[in-house]
Amino acid sequence: MIRDEAWLQQLLDDTWDEHFSDVLQENDVRIVYGRRAKRRLGSISLDPNDRSTSIITMNGIFKDERIPEFVVVATLVHELTHYAHGFNSPLAQAQTHPHAGGVMRREYDERGLLQLYLDQKKWLKLNWPEVVAREFAPRRRTSPGVARIVKVPKPFWYIGS
Repeated sequence: MIRDEAWLQQLLDDTWDEHFSDVLQENDVRIVYGRRAKRRLGSISLDPNDRSTSIITMNGIFKDERIPEFVVVATLVHELTHYAHGFNSPLAQAQTHPHAGGVMRREYDERGLLQLYLDQKKWLKLNWPEVVAREFAPRRRTSPGVARIVKVPKPFWYIGS
């Protein structure tokens, strides 16, 4: 299956129906691919041209089918949790900070998605540095026989796991 924006939209619709049916969609919510990023898997923001629309932006690397679908779904659940908690949505803001006090893990658990959360965290720890090295490898050639080491910074969610 091609991971285009139609695929993303279907994923959003299915995820909302299956796991966020208790959350009213108070405005238009769009989902798009953004740039390829080393550290940011997804984000949610209000459209600067139409503040009545929320836009979920997913890492452009997720177009690659080598990234497991559960990683994409878990990222989408994370962004929908922000929406449900009133961050970049018209809903009442549930707390001051979007990640306060382990709210994400708790939300996954309450929605029956704790295993998804744990699986994504494990996959990212084991595989994301390699994905970043592949995606952001230098394009220039080195001299034959010269090893090139690409230092990959650890994302904020990698530390302490």
